[in-house]
Amino acid sequence: MKKALCLYSSREGQTRKILAFIQEQLPEYDFDILNLHEHPTVEFSRYDKVLVGASIRYGHLNKALYQFIARYYRELTQVNAAFFCVNLTARKEAQGKDTPEGSAYIRTFLSKSQWQPKMIGVFAGALYYPRYGWFDKMMIKFIMTMTGGETDTNKEVEYTNWEKVAIFAKRWSE
Repeated sequence: MKKALCLYSSREGQTRKILAFIQEQLPEYDFDILNLHEHPTVEFSRYDKVLVGASIRYGHLNKALYQFIARYYRELTQVNAAFFCVNLTARKEAQGKDTPEGSAYIRTFLSKSQWQPKMIGVFAGALYYPRYGWFDKMMIKFIMTMTGGETDTNKEVEYTNWEKVAIFAKRWSE
């Protein structure tokens, strides 16, 4: 059986949830799904496929992601690893915000990272207002007010387009 390594950087867990969904789509692979913040050492040679997923918070990817990339740049390039970004702006599919070309976050990532993955996905995340602390709840509500999103802080809203994730998973597996 082929081995797949999925590494993630997530705050509320939507990126991890997306990886679990990708795993379900590809039963021909034996998956290891690891939090890149908790696994300082990775043996890339054990895997046939590698995928890195990361979420945006307040407009930025976690600095630990860039540190991980700097440490494992050669390995990520040699295994032809793919990347995906999870953010709330990607909910605006009609505006193309869910594409690598239309995502300001991907443009920033590619300008800051020496790793330039050949395959990139952009997926909408989820709002988990009841789970946030007061400050995060108010900040995210403010951002969502400015961008025309959900502002009811009693709601949890999942914007992820699972069909789009399934298509990405299939492409990644080929």
